[in-house]
Amino acid sequence: MQNFLAKAKASMPIIATLDGKTKNRILNEMADALLDNSVYIVKENRKDMQEGERHKLEASLLDRLLLDAKRLEGVAQSLRDIAGLKEPIGRVLEGWVQEDNIRIEKVSVPIGVIGVIYESRPNVTSDVAGLCFKSGNVAILKGGKEAEFSNQAIAKILQKVLVKNNLPKELISLLPDSSREGVAKLILEDKYVDLIVPRGGEALIRFISKNSSVPVVKHDKGLCHTYIHRDASKQKAMNIALNAKCHRPGVCNAMETLIIDKHIAKIILPGLYKAFVDAGTKIKGCDTTREFIFVEKATDEDYHTEYLANILNIRVVEGINDAIAHIANYGSGHSEAIITENYSAAEMFMNVVDAACVYVNASTRFTDGGAFGFGAEVGISTNKLHARGPMGINELTTYKFKLYGNGQIRK
Repeated sequence: MQNFLAKAKASMPIIATLDGKTKNRILNEMADALLDNSVYIVKENRKDMQEGERHKLEASLLDRLLLDAKRLEGVAQSLRDIAGLKEPIGRVLEGWVQEDNIRIEKVSVPIGVIGVIYESRPNVTSDVAGLCFKSGNVAILKGGKEAEFSNQAIAKILQKVLVKNNLPKELISLLPDSSREGVAKLILEDKYVDLIVPRGGEALIRFISKNSSVPVVKHDKGLCHTYIHRDASKQKAMNIALNAKCHRPGVCNAMETLIIDKHIAKIILPGLYKAFVDAGTKIKGCDTTREFIFVEKATDEDYHTEYLANILNIRVVEGINDAIAHIANYGSGHSEAIITENYSAAEMFMNVVDAACVYVNASTRFTDGGAFGFGAEVGISTNKLHARGPMGINELTTYKFKLYGNGQIRK
């Protein structure tokens, strides 16, 4: 492990000083290489899919795992989008001259060696590698075991492009020991690793946060809520709620609990119930919800659960204060939405709710680096310090102060 990490650390000055034009050219070459090798990648992905089917993974997890020709085009396009972003390194964030005539510049620089631990989506391998490369960082990637063959295929292709350009393949590496023990070792190697970014299950996040000696930016679970306020447009509420839950139920920005104002519950619940049933959604509800529609009773544990599946809790509340209180109690600080035509209610919700992303009259599914114009994302940070929300290339930088003098000494 230490030998592997030492090589990764040694490659850091090379990527940190690579000019933006060269990085962009190589990112586009990586995109071409993925498409040129699409048959090979899809073949390796099929091995992962077969293993997933054999282990009876849920349909939503299999959907996250799947790579086909169309999705690979999207993966390649993400690399091109990253290449097209403004250069994040060397930006002068602030600049001023002190009374003693020393000129000071606050300049963006790479963080260094970044270890990213993620779940079964193999496109993350390419996205994170591209973001780290563009931002001058070394990427150490640990994907989920469900995507082992896919991740290895993608990493191998990206490394070949690096070697072709006379760059060390260690700039983008898969963690050689992907076991729990390997992760436990990685998060203690603060001599070689500058940042750990875990994204995945609650137990993983808790373990890493508790045990890491390397700084951690958490990408915790997505317990997202949508609140239909009494002054909501019924049509907007229907469309947004269905999209937030059913568009892709297995992702972190999907809604897990729908909160409905009691004043409109009787009017809107029957229509919502039919729409969700037609979409194959399993619904659980509070006692008041069950007065209007026939569903299973939701428990306190259900409201704490990130399903990552087509399962939905419904909670009927007295008003906006109760909705905000519910979110404060059960939310994970990821993404929350209110549907309303009432300006005051919208502003109150936006200002009071404590989450990385807060929406008015839009689906939580937009919490995504691509949708934000970041090209891609390392993940959705639920931290409050350094990075919050979609973590793109600018969140993969830190800064240093450059001071220019002409013989000045401190008196």
